[in-house]
Amino acid sequence: MSQSFELLKARVRRVVYLNQAAGLLGWDQQTYMPAGAAETRGEQIGTLSELAHELFTADETGQLLEAAERETEGMEADSDERRMLALLRRQYERATRLPASFVAELSRHQSHSFRVWVEARARNDFALFQPALEKMFDLVGQQAGYYGYRDHIYDALLDGYEQGATHASVAAMFAGIKPALVALTQAIVESRRDESGVSALQGFFPVEAQRQLTLHVLEAIGFDLRRGRQDEAAHPFCANFGRDDVRLTTRYDTAHLTQGLYSSLHEAGHGLYEQGSAPEYEGTVLAGGTSLGVHESQSRLWENLVGRGRPFVRYLLPVLQRFFPDALEGVDAEDLYRAVNRVEPSLIRVEADEVTYNLHVLLRFEIESDLLTGKMAVRELPEVWNARMREYLGVVPPDDASGCLQDVHWSEGLIGYFPTYSLGNLYSAQIWDALRAALPDLDAQIERGVFAPMLDWLQQHIYRYGSKYPPAELITRATGAPPSADHYAAYLQTKYRDLYRL
Repeated sequence: MSQSFELLKARVRRVVYLNQAAGLLGWDQQTYMPAGAAETRGEQIGTLSELAHELFTADETGQLLEAAERETEGMEADSDERRMLALLRRQYERATRLPASFVAELSRHQSHSFRVWVEARARNDFALFQPALEKMFDLVGQQAGYYGYRDHIYDALLDGYEQGATHASVAAMFAGIKPALVALTQAIVESRRDESGVSALQGFFPVEAQRQLTLHVLEAIGFDLRRGRQDEAAHPFCANFGRDDVRLTTRYDTAHLTQGLYSSLHEAGHGLYEQGSAPEYEGTVLAGGTSLGVHESQSRLWENLVGRGRPFVRYLLPVLQRFFPDALEGVDAEDLYRAVNRVEPSLIRVEADEVTYNLHVLLRFEIESDLLTGKMAVRELPEVWNARMREYLGVVPPDDASGCLQDVHWSEGLIGYFPTYSLGNLYSAQIWDALRAALPDLDAQIERGVFAPMLDWLQQHIYRYGSKYPPAELITRATGAPPSADHYAAYLQTKYRDLYRL
């Protein structure tokens, strides 16, 4: 391999490690850090982010990149080296458009804004968070301006999370799936059959028993706890600092068993993807998931297509009964299946059922678009949020803590991010259909608690490639067809029309 390429890899490795160190501080901020350390933590993260940005955007990086591109022209276009350089070129061109001082300012405000959001949510006080959120949207608007865009300001941000996706393509996606989702939701609600099985999950579920249950399930599906761990956070997330250090978080509610269990399954989907990245990609831009949409496809696949499927529920019931013998006494698998798949318009996105979930994402996509384009002011957020919740889901939050303050994303500057959740749902169903075709006895395997063949297929077709392929290309390679909403629409209609006998 050329000297320029090796020098470039060594330089980028330092950038990766700086960013991982900043990420570890961010993980600690959301799990164990004392509240009084927030200001200093913001400075620490900001300093590391600024150093990483300066190192990556330095002229020497660009010179090494150009030299390596020249020296590898004769290689196969699909080689790891050529793919790595193409991704580096994309990231370098985006990063060099951001001044180092801006990167530091944004990083520091992210830390400050997160701290304010935590307090505002706990106190149900939107006014407390409003100034921080106004500044965040101002900074992110500046960021989009630095990146540049042709059609819509949203495109500059979304492309950083989901390469190739645009405001127009996301709007078209929602326009295509919204009518069917609304109609299916209304049909289910009107059927009045959604009460059956609900009692299966009523009871008292001690936190320590839930903690042991979730660790048991994580190990069963293949998450390697030697290279990962699980902790608690206000808003569950997965963070990774290399394939051998993947951190999951969840949250528990003694009255609601599904919250901790399915949060753990969801985050484990992210974690399995990161743990499955090829070892030779460590310390390079090819390590880890290729996009947030593909990442979300794995969390939704494990949480919903596996975790809420009949085979998994049949596997799960005796496990639950061992951990909670009194609460689950007399419950049968079909009761449990109906309970974990109950459809009911609700206030909280992360607790929403499969049918209504994308309507929560649509609401956020529309609000982000309006805030970025100036059609709406931050001060109007609570009123607009409540009005659209009423329109789309027929429910109105009683307070801002369960309304516009419920998500952590905007406090961290993750604006342009929400559509990837819905894209992940679409990808997950398409991947699931390909997986089922490859493993005809998959249902029987899952019911027996055998997850290795499934995990191996995902490893071979999704996980090992890390970020080598852009999302659309990866989905096409894994499933044999370009991304399509058809698989997801068919999955929802088939599952829930059968479940509710529509």
